[in-house]
Amino acid sequence: QVQLVESGGGLVQAGGSLRLSCVGSGRIFNINAMRWYRQAPGKQRELVATISSGGNTNYADSVRGRFTISRDNARNTMYLQMNDLKFEDTGVYYCNAAIRLTGSARYSDYWGQGTQVTVSS
Repeated sequence: QVQLVESGGGLVQAGGSLRLSCVGSGRIFNINAMRWYRQAPGKQRELVATISSGGNTNYADSVRGRFTISRDNARNTMYLQMNDLKFEDTGVYYCNAAIRLTGSARYSDYWGQGTQVTVSS
C-alpha cells in the first residue's frame, strides 16, 4: 500500500558529501514526522535526524552541524544532506515516516529498505 524508497548512498572519502533521498508512494493521505536512522555493522540502529510536518528539526549530537534534514511535502520526499562525512558515519541509512493512508483515520509507522553509506578514511 505504501512504499518508502531511499537513494543516494554510496562510497565517499572522509570530508566528502552525500545527499540521501526518501520518496513515499502509494495510498498516502498525509505524512507526519519523518526520520533518518542509521545502523553501523555490529551496532544498534540509531536515530540521526527528525523533521516534523511543519519543518521543525532535531539532530543527534554526532551529526549536528554537518547534516541537514529537509522535506518536500508536495512530493512526499525527505532529504538528508550529509557534509564533512566521517568514517563513523558509515552504515545503512533508513528512512522512517508516520503515514496516514487514504481512507484511514490513524497514522502508522513505515520504513524504507535502507541505503548503504560507506566513508573511507
